[in-house]
Amino acid sequence: MDYLLLPFLSFVVGIIVGLTGIGGASLITPMLIFVFHVPPAIAVSSDVVAATLMKVIGGFKHWKQQTLDLQVVKWLAWGSVPGSLIGVGILYLIKRNGTLNLDYILLRAIGLMILLVTLLGFAQLSLKNFVPKLKLPEPPKFDLNTQLGRILTLSVGAILGCLVGLTSVSSGAMFAIVLITFFRLDARKLVGTDISAAILLVFTSLGYLCLGTVNWSLVLPIWLGTVPGVLLGAKLCKITPQGALRLVIYVILVGVSWKLVYQA
Repeated sequence: MDYLLLPFLSFVVGIIVGLTGIGGASLITPMLIFVFHVPPAIAVSSDVVAATLMKVIGGFKHWKQQTLDLQVVKWLAWGSVPGSLIGVGILYLIKRNGTLNLDYILLRAIGLMILLVTLLGFAQLSLKNFVPKLKLPEPPKFDLNTQLGRILTLSVGAILGCLVGLTSVSSGAMFAIVLITFFRLDARKLVGTDISAAILLVFTSLGYLCLGTVNWSLVLPIWLGTVPGVLLGAKLCKITPQGALRLVIYVILVGVSWKLVYQA
């Protein structure tokens, strides 16, 4: 393990996250697997713990600024936290059973998650740039003042939590899609994504710590690189063409997901 290269590449990933908003897990987990040859189970667990710090710091900042919808955060968290623990529990059962190859399953699950989020992001980017006047049928809006709205929110949160618990990938991106699609939140309130994901990742991290697959010698260098990288990327965001940059990153992520699913 090259402990100088890891924080440097994490710094680069942090810049990309700050510039584009694309989740770091979509890049860091494959980086740990392919560049540093970390077993997928350890890569997923260590990445979740590393991402938790950034999410908690960001979530606390937005909570102080009161730029979030606490009701949405609360109901999503009540669904996503048990969902994430179920995801971690599934990994625990697979690991304990011993008859299935946990790394084989994780590689493909991570690849499919990255591909799903990338295609959703690419579709959103394409529609915005090429057919801005296209009016698509609107999905239902979740009303948290009704029992049905709360049940739907809990269900969506549980599904997202389980997927993040299994793969570590795209907690922020998936929550952002849900907040935009089902709650019609404006740009300012989308910062609720950070604190929703922070709550989810705290409990997911605890689950992985109990699972015993977290490698702190990976977590600390990732922290060292990603935190300053995100801060720098956020500043560069003001002068960087977002559309072109996102397109390049999406193409890279499609390649990464293909390699995870078909070549790993």
